[in-house]
Amino acid sequence: MLVSIVIPVFNRPEQVLRAIRSVLAQRDRNGSWRAMEVLVVDDGSTDATPSVLREIRDPRMRVLRHERNQGVSAARNTGLAAAQGEYLALLDSDDWWLAEKLAIHLACHEAGGWRISQTDEIWIRHGRRVNPMVKHAKPEGWFFEDALKLCLISPSCVLFDRRFWEEVGPFDPTLPACEDYDLWLRTLVRHPVGFCPEKLVHKTGGHPDQLSKKIIGLDLYRIQALAKLLRTEVLSSSQRSAALRELRAKARVYISGCLKHDKPEEAERIKRWLGPWLESPVC
Repeated sequence: MLVSIVIPVFNRPEQVLRAIRSVLAQRDRNGSWRAMEVLVVDDGSTDATPSVLREIRDPRMRVLRHERNQGVSAARNTGLAAAQGEYLALLDSDDWWLAEKLAIHLACHEAGGWRISQTDEIWIRHGRRVNPMVKHAKPEGWFFEDALKLCLISPSCVLFDRRFWEEVGPFDPTLPACEDYDLWLRTLVRHPVGFCPEKLVHKTGGHPDQLSKKIIGLDLYRIQALAKLLRTEVLSSSQRSAALRELRAKARVYISGCLKHDKPEEAERIKRWLGPWLESPVC
């Protein structure tokens, strides 16, 4: 059974090498995991990343390249479109897997009959292990309302089948950030998410090139994702009410921040854009 792993990268030669090696080191009961393909999508890197990728000689790995940087959503979409596996997994270039990740995760995934599932993770911040807060604990099942408040699924931890991706994908390339928040909300409208409680992924943070560090005003993209959800998805009355409440809460915070930082034009733009949702009743 072939598993396809997609790794997007932009200007991270050392980190992506660590990520790739962690995937190629995966082991099953027979030793080295052969039934895999690793699709590394170089999203227009301008540093040593392309030369580092050329040095890796493994028939299980393919490198796809964007000639210009298009963002992580487009890079993941490119890799997933080229993937041949029955199962699909993601790994961010600054994260890495434990050697037993695929074996344990796949067994847990199949035992639960999930369409999509995730493992737990180890958080590394500024090079040191830290404990996540209680609010970041990964739930299982139908947790749409909890996922409205913050992202509770980690791309580097997920595994899903091809039919799931054809139904729910792709990532939204118009979102420069919070693209995973958008996809997981669309997921939880349709499917429960499984959870393998073992910590099988090292998830890094705090470094200068982390996307959430580089982009200011992340709530704008969460608002954009929520507005799209309300506009395009078939929601139950309770889901719609919860999404409206969260949209309004995030909009109030964002508008307040705009006014505090002397950006009244942006505050007015958001008010005009969200007018129908800000004014419509919540059931």
